[in-house]
Amino acid sequence: MVTSYALRPAWTPLTIVLMVIGFIVFWPLGLAMLAYILWGERVPEVRRHFDSIKQDWSEAKRNRSFEFRCGPRGYTRSGNVAFDDYREKELKRLEEERRRLDEELRDFEGFMRDLRRARDAEEFDRFMRQRSSRSQKNGDTIDL
Repeated sequence: MVTSYALRPAWTPLTIVLMVIGFIVFWPLGLAMLAYILWGERVPEVRRHFDSIKQDWSEAKRNRSFEFRCGPRGYTRSGNVAFDDYREKELKRLEEERRRLDEELRDFEGFMRDLRRARDAEEFDRFMRQRSSRSQKNGDTIDL
């Protein structure tokens, strides 16, 4: 008997014994075992459902905390004018750096797209040359 499958969500002797013992010892344990026997196969579906709810909740909480911390300029004031000015300058510098990097990424993606297109065209031209040379060796003519 394979023991790894003895405690599966089905009416096996082990699950029935555990359910009866659960009802004798403490009735919620027996009820939990009964629920496992009846609906245990759906546990992965329920887990995926709860994981998606948990992810949605954490994203909403993160957005709310960001909105709470942010003032009219995008952050709360510290009370120190020099530090707030320094932070504002650094945030502007970082935003400019992010914009510059995004622009470089777009340029690089365009370069890679052109490079792929050129490589594909070169491979196609090579194929057509080989095809025409093969057909000329065989004496075939190709009408295009």
